[in-house]
Amino acid sequence: MLAGIFYGARYGGSTTSILLNVPGESSSVVTCLDGYQMARKGRAGPALGIAAISSFIAGTVGVLGLMLLAPPVARFALRFGPPEYFALMVLGLAMVVLLAGKSMIKALLAMLVGLWLASVGTDLFTAESRFTFGRTELLDGIDFIVVSIGIFAIGEVLVNMESRTGTELFKVPKGIRNLLPTLQDLKDCRFAFLNGSVVGFLIGVLPGAGATIASFISYGIEKAFSRHPEKFGTGVVEGVAAPEGANNADAGGALVPLLTLGIPGGNTTAIMLAGLLLWGFRPGPLLIQEHPELFWGLVASMYIGNFMLLILNLPLVALFAQILRLPFYVLYPFIFGISIVGVYSVSQSLFDLWMLGFFGLLGYLIRKLDFPAAPLILGLVLGDGMERALRQSLMMSQGELSILVYRPISALLLLLAVIILFTPLIHKVRSWKVRVVEQET
Repeated sequence: MLAGIFYGARYGGSTTSILLNVPGESSSVVTCLDGYQMARKGRAGPALGIAAISSFIAGTVGVLGLMLLAPPVARFALRFGPPEYFALMVLGLAMVVLLAGKSMIKALLAMLVGLWLASVGTDLFTAESRFTFGRTELLDGIDFIVVSIGIFAIGEVLVNMESRTGTELFKVPKGIRNLLPTLQDLKDCRFAFLNGSVVGFLIGVLPGAGATIASFISYGIEKAFSRHPEKFGTGVVEGVAAPEGANNADAGGALVPLLTLGIPGGNTTAIMLAGLLLWGFRPGPLLIQEHPELFWGLVASMYIGNFMLLILNLPLVALFAQILRLPFYVLYPFIFGISIVGVYSVSQSLFDLWMLGFFGLLGYLIRKLDFPAAPLILGLVLGDGMERALRQSLMMSQGELSILVYRPISALLLLLAVIILFTPLIHKVRSWKVRVVEQET
């Protein structure tokens, strides 16, 4: 049951992200970038369909990885310590280069705001409060859900309220053929399926990394190797397939350290660990041999669950897409209501509702000033884990930063981050050379 809820939520999180720009969960934030733009173009159906197909393919790959590669992959995950996790977070932050819009400076500023928001709360090592301004509600930090829903959903509604031109927000084409992905869509996404499956599974194996990081990295890789990277963020189907595949493959990967090492990789797998212990099962290297009925039963349930979720999602695409036919005076209050209920249900705090309003206004200003929202979310997601990993690394090395480059895996990840950061500069040099040659000829 817990496993079904686990990957069922991964499937369902894309629906509101695509239709309403409301992230159903943290890993669905990246889906908003292109999924919502596809909906605005009248392609909500294909976006929902490709999300379901990508989730099914990547989820199946994740289960196969769990079934065939669990022990060796788990041994590899044990080689990741604080320096490697810090380098992985830096690599994730380097993706800001690929998430930036027209201005790299604005993208970097947005990322820095996200990093600052991640630092709000109680310092884990000194137990001192930071940037709480005397508010006890901020001692636990700012909830990711509050920020993402405020910036994406509320901000988008406020902007659209300014520019509404009719009673129907989006054009929804009629006919089932126009509501499902075309053969060309599937052909365009063939690399995205592979990318999301592999990246999601490998990131999921690393305890503490999470599906959100996997989604961002998969999206960045897809954009980096795309023939038309400039179109990402405007509604391309690959921008939906890659992150949706990554966050579903992550579910299979996250079970690897849980079942083979007894290490939960996040909140959900920690609850699953508690469930296993309540039934008297102790996860570890011998779990598969001592309790094969549990392991293979779980694998079978994931196969069945992936198939059932595909059956549930594809036939309902036409029904979900009809939401976009609602006039603005119905849809806007509907989005506000979902946002308020979603945020309040997390902590039952009125203060969080005030914070939702604040970040909604921030999201409105971001759009009006043409700042990209994704780098801010990226900084918020990675900031806390990156700080923790860096400080643990410095404690291990007695304050020597050289530990980050002495260890092979962390050195390789940092090198990849540097290469990604210098990619725009390389493109500018190439374009400058082309202009020089053209002027000479």
